[in-house]
Amino acid sequence: MDASAVLIIAIPVLLVLTAVMLLGTARRRAQTGRLSRETKASDRSTTDTPGAELARTDDDLDAEARARAEAAKDAATPVPAGARTVAERVPVDEEELGVTRRQFFNRGILTGIGISVGAFGAASLAFLWPQEAGGFGADVNVGGLDTIDADISDQGYFYNATARTYIVAYPEEDIGKAEAVYDPKILSGMEAGYVALYQKCVHLGCRVPFCDSSQWFECPCHGSKYNRVGEKRGGPAPRGLDRFPITVSDSITVKTGDIVIGPPIGTDTTGQGAEGAPCV
Repeated sequence: MDASAVLIIAIPVLLVLTAVMLLGTARRRAQTGRLSRETKASDRSTTDTPGAELARTDDDLDAEARARAEAAKDAATPVPAGARTVAERVPVDEEELGVTRRQFFNRGILTGIGISVGAFGAASLAFLWPQEAGGFGADVNVGGLDTIDADISDQGYFYNATARTYIVAYPEEDIGKAEAVYDPKILSGMEAGYVALYQKCVHLGCRVPFCDSSQWFECPCHGSKYNRVGEKRGGPAPRGLDRFPITVSDSITVKTGDIVIGPPIGTDTTGQGAEGAPCV
């Protein structure tokens, strides 16, 4: 299962869990200030306990008697009918009430959860959103022919890091031999005089540099060697260097999204031998 599928499954699950958490927190907030069932049961058990009257002191009994007497006196006093009025409901002043400690923490938790879920959702959408074409894996314009030809003439190759590609010249006189070996997608570039070689060694993936003395590509990891056009000349590599199709006009565009497997062992269309001491 790839990363996109995992995210598609994980996002709805996370949203459902967040909704459950928010509902639970809101329910707890709605019950703030109410006595719990345990508290009510404890109060009832205290008043209903046999012998509770016996546990009270004489002072408690005297205080209760005085309270009952006062209540009876007040009840016996007639109240004029005109003095009775309906009590008005006064709304609670929010500023005076303020925010309780429980409300503060609840709101802080909800705010943190909301920010986290929002950030995660935005990051997931950014990951899944298709990116504009460009860089390795797309068509890369590596430069104008003047610059490429100058580098090939000076050092034997032109290198472009974005395309991870060596551009080398292919001899016109060897096109006939190449036609029997290479894919037509590669032949079109050879006929224009160029080959785009993938920098990765086909043995274990090390980057293969160009050796100035031998004029071959030589892998520093395990000693695989390839001639100037990427055909295997030695070492443990199972084939020649992989390559890319190219289009040639005033510049060269390398199609790095279309890797063409390198030529099999024994391919030698140019006959180029080592021109000096090996670097590896």
